[in-house]
Amino acid sequence: MLIPGVLFMASAACNNDPEQIRALTGNGKKMEDHAEDVTLIYSKDGKIKMRAFAHDFTRKESANPAFIDMNKNLKGEFFDDSGRIEHILTADSSRYYTTKGDIIVWDSVQVMSKKGQQLNTEELIWNESIHKFFTEKPVKISSASEILYGDGLEANSDFTWYKIMKPRGTVEVNKGEVPK
Repeated sequence: MLIPGVLFMASAACNNDPEQIRALTGNGKKMEDHAEDVTLIYSKDGKIKMRAFAHDFTRKESANPAFIDMNKNLKGEFFDDSGRIEHILTADSSRYYTTKGDIIVWDSVQVMSKKGQQLNTEELIWNESIHKFFTEKPVKISSASEILYGDGLEANSDFTWYKIMKPRGTVEVNKGEVPK
């Protein structure tokens, strides 16, 4: 009889004040990770596919949907199966939706390919379910021989194929060829 009485009194003495808990846990930062000067490496089947660097990193798992922000001088390096860099992407800000795999990069977006092509736009979106990049923002694609402008873009994952919406600019063609 003594033991159950002591346990009852001890359990009645336990009290959690919600205000004290909020003060200890940081009310607005639930399940949020923050770091500076981060390098993130993504690999698949034992091969590095992407390496990203950012000054500001925030992961918010409690958001719906959960996301990772990498901001301030974002740089992404994308590798081929031989481990060589295929493309380098730079931007000011990005958001990666962890459950779907979709990515949005914005502000001063630039993609440089190993073939010397350069894409400039203000926003670029990767849709994981269809494995394509796209944007509705103005784009500029330049190479050694041509500069193309447009109002939107759709491209495959390695930018070997792309379609510019509302294209403008000059295209170099060989003598006797007609562009399609």
